[in-house]
Amino acid sequence: MAETLAGQARQVTAPASRRYRIATQTRASRIAAILGAAFLAFLFAVPFLAGRALIQDLFFVLTMLCLAQYWNLLAGFAGLVSVGQQAFVGLGAYLMFAFVILPGLDPVLSILLAGLVSAVVAMPTAFVVFRLRGPYFAIGTWVVAEVFRLLAAQYKALGGGTGTSLPRSATNDSFLVVHVADWLDLRSAAARDVVTYWLALVLAVFTVLLIYRVLRSRAGLALAAIRDSEPAASSVGVDAMRTKLWVYMLCAFGTGMTGALIYLQTARISPDAAFSVLDWTAMVIFIVVIGGIGSIEGPIVGVVVFFALQDQLAGFGPWYLMLLGALAIVVMMFFPKGLWGTLADRYDLHLFPVRRRFEMLTRSEIAGGK
Repeated sequence: MAETLAGQARQVTAPASRRYRIATQTRASRIAAILGAAFLAFLFAVPFLAGRALIQDLFFVLTMLCLAQYWNLLAGFAGLVSVGQQAFVGLGAYLMFAFVILPGLDPVLSILLAGLVSAVVAMPTAFVVFRLRGPYFAIGTWVVAEVFRLLAAQYKALGGGTGTSLPRSATNDSFLVVHVADWLDLRSAAARDVVTYWLALVLAVFTVLLIYRVLRSRAGLALAAIRDSEPAASSVGVDAMRTKLWVYMLCAFGTGMTGALIYLQTARISPDAAFSVLDWTAMVIFIVVIGGIGSIEGPIVGVVVFFALQDQLAGFGPWYLMLLGALAIVVMMFFPKGLWGTLADRYDLHLFPVRRRFEMLTRSEIAGGK
C-alpha cells in the first residue's frame, strides 16, 4: 500500500520535463514500415513471378521515383527550384558510357563512378547558379543543362550529336548479367532487364532511406530553415551556402546514378534524349506536384498516378500532354499541397515522419522513471 501511494506521489510530483518525450515515429509509420518491408520482398521476387513487360514497367516507376525524390529534396525541402536536373541525368549517363566504352569498366561499377563524378562536377556548377535567386536560379540550371548537352554533342568518341550504343559485350556479358542468366535460365537480354530492375529497386530504397535520414538530422532542420527564410537561417548560425552546396551535390550524385542506370537499361544514348527537359524534369515536376511537394510520400503517390495516367492516356498523342497539364492545374487549384499533402493534413497521416513532436508519457512510464 505504501509503495502504491509512493508511486502515485511520484506521478503527481514528476517534473513537466519528465511527462513528455520528443518523438518522430507514429503508429502509422510503424505499420507502414512492416507493410513496406513485405512489399519490398514482393518487389524483389517479381522477376520470379512476372514477365519482361511488368519488369520494364516497374523499372520505369522506380527510376522516376528516384528522380522525383532528389528533385523534391532540392526544391521541396531546400527551396532550390531547378528546371535543369536533366543536366545530371545526361551527365551520369554519358559518364557511364565513357567508363564502359573507353577503359572497359564493368557497367555496375560505372554507375557508382558516374554518380561520384556528377557530384564533383556539381560543385563548380553550384557556385555559378547559386549567385542567382528565384526564377533566375531555375533558368540558370536550365542553361547549365543546355551547356552540358552541347558539350556531349561535341564528344566524337561517344557518338557526337547522333549518340552511340553500348557494346554487346558490356551489356550481355557483364558479371551480374551472366550470373543472373545462369541462375534464372534466361537469355542475356532478359537477364539484363532483371539486373537493371534489381539495381533500380536497390537505388530507390537507398534514395528514400537516405533522404529520410537526412531530413531527420540537424541538416534537415537547416534545410527547412533555409527554405523558409535564408536570412533568418543565417542569423541563427546556419551556414546557408555550405548547406545548399552539399544538398545540391547529393542530388547530383543520386540523379547521376539514376541517369546512368536508365541508359544502361536502354543501352543507347544521344544528347537530345539524355538531356531532355521534358522527360527528366517536366515529368518529374509533374510527379512531385501531383503527389505533394515537401514530403517523402508525395513523390511515391505521384509516380503511381503518373504511371497510371501514362499507361491509359499515352495513345491519345498530343492530347496526352494537354491532359497531364490540365490535371496538374486542377490539383494545384484545389489541392495545393498535392494529393498526399491534402490527405496527410486532413488525417494527420505521416508514413515517413520527420517533424519532432511532444508525446505525453503514460503513468506507468512516469512511475518507471522513463
